[in-house]
Order: sequence, then C-alpha cells, then structure tokens
Amino acid sequence: QVQLVESGGGLVQAGGSLRLSCAVSGRTLTNRDIGWFRQTPGKERAFVAAITWSDGNARYADHVRGRFAIFRDNAKTTVYLQMNNLKSDDTAVYYCHAGGAYWGQGTQVTVSS
Repeated sequence: QVQLVESGGGLVQAGGSLRLSCAVSGRTLTNRDIGWFRQTPGKERAFVAAITWSDGNARYADHVRGRFAIFRDNAKTTVYLQMNNLKSDDTAVYYCHAGGAYWGQGTQVTVSS
C-alpha cells in the first residue's frame, strides 16, 4: 500500500508560481512512476507530469512543458511540482498519482486572471 498526501495548492494571480508537494509513504516505488494529474469539473483527470522514482527521469504534458517542473527529494519521500507562469487554464484540482494505482486526495489550484 502507498499513501500520498498533497499540499501547497491555493489562489495565485496569473503569471505567479506555486509549488505542490506530495508526501509518499508505504511500500517502495522503485522503477515505478509518480506524477501529477489535474481535473476540472465535468472533465476527466488529465496528465500533467511524471517522474520515475528510481532515476528521476521526468516527462511533461505539452501544455505545461517549460513552465512546470517535477522533482523529488534525495530521500525519495516527497515529490514536488513547481508551477511557474501560471495561467487561468491551469485552475484545477491537482492529484498525486503513484505506481499506476494510488491517488492522493487532491489539492485545489486557482489562478485568477
């Protein structure tokens, strides 16, 4: 079992920055991905970014590449999503996702224009 707890969401003006955190506990995620998805009302959850837990290899959705960065701490207990140059379209509930099966509770990000 893996537990994921997100934090760091909030209200920010367009052009601003936020950093989301996902605290990871439970069984080891070696060679598995952990990442972020986001969801707006009436739409399915959409991929944002992911990182391979073992080697830190990162990948991004086209609409956030160059603005967002995903990284983990050296102790491999927390994964972060640094979000820069935020746009109103980035407003959503952001979810941490791990191992293809585990989800956090979500954290709201609201970008005002």
